[in-house]
Amino acid sequence: MKTLLTSTTLIASLMTTVVNANDDLDSVISAAKKEGAVYSVGMPDSWANWKGTWADLGEVYGLKHQDTDMSSAQEIAKFSAEKTNATADIGDVGFAFARVAVKKGVTQAYKPTTWDSIPDWAKDKDGHWALAYTGTISFISNNNLVKNPPTSWNDILKGDYRVTVGDVGIASQANNAVLAAAFAMGGSEKNIKPAVEFFSKLAKQGRLSLNDPGLANLEKGEVEVAILWDFNALNYRDQIDRSRFTVSIPQDGSVISGYTTIINKYAQNPNAAKLAREYIFSDKGQINLAQGYARPIRDNVTLPAEIQAQLLPNEQYNNVHSVTDFKAWEKTARKLPRQWQENVLLHIQ
Repeated sequence: MKTLLTSTTLIASLMTTVVNANDDLDSVISAAKKEGAVYSVGMPDSWANWKGTWADLGEVYGLKHQDTDMSSAQEIAKFSAEKTNATADIGDVGFAFARVAVKKGVTQAYKPTTWDSIPDWAKDKDGHWALAYTGTISFISNNNLVKNPPTSWNDILKGDYRVTVGDVGIASQANNAVLAAAFAMGGSEKNIKPAVEFFSKLAKQGRLSLNDPGLANLEKGEVEVAILWDFNALNYRDQIDRSRFTVSIPQDGSVISGYTTIINKYAQNPNAAKLAREYIFSDKGQINLAQGYARPIRDNVTLPAEIQAQLLPNEQYNNVHSVTDFKAWEKTARKLPRQWQENVLLHIQ
């Protein structure tokens, strides 16, 4: 259940965190109120509890909001194609896509006033992007359809159920699922061959499903095992029926990454977009994300006990890897769609 605060409490919570750190914040707030709306892409209500943040921005600042859900690559392409005819102000893209967006020249910089509490590895020095939360690739299994829910990639290979991974080559979540398998099998950002071979085996066995691993298909029982970010898997589990699903981090290796807001260079409501980023990195904004099962990037935010309890135990994360060679992963990710088509999709039964 979402914890509601009064408008006065929300404003006080945000302002005590940020006003002294940025003399321009008042002007950003004033201009954002005049704009009156913020249009996002890839930030739907059900993902990492964006719903809570949009509701707060509406309650406190009167900002109307609308989202169009799309993948990281599609968001960047939209910003680039529309340019000054922009219909979106802000987006949320996977870590590997942040630098791509900057290179394409479709972002504008804004450092929230909690900037110093964001780890250096998780932010662009000029303020074009910063991770707001992290996610780790996990498995979600339908207990009614899968007798022994997998806790490792090796378990999956030995199983008799179908596995759903999503839009590899397009969606950051699906790309990171491939990278997680690569890490578990001795690969790296430069070498995802072990993972491609793994998924090729599943395809040849007739066990790789092309179903969308989203909430609707999980609820309808059309997904046996899906590979998702932990925050999505936990959220879906609890929305449907906690007893019906098992969520676990693959114990032979996974990948931890994150998502970052990018503000459209051509935004029609640039100040509303900046205020949205400001709020996302405030204490309340970070708690909102945790309420959506995502792990906040700022470690100096204390989560309420009931929110901490809905996350997976820390010991599940003992064998997770972060991307360290970003250039190599960007290069690999660009080649992944063709590799996936030629080595995996051709074998789908």
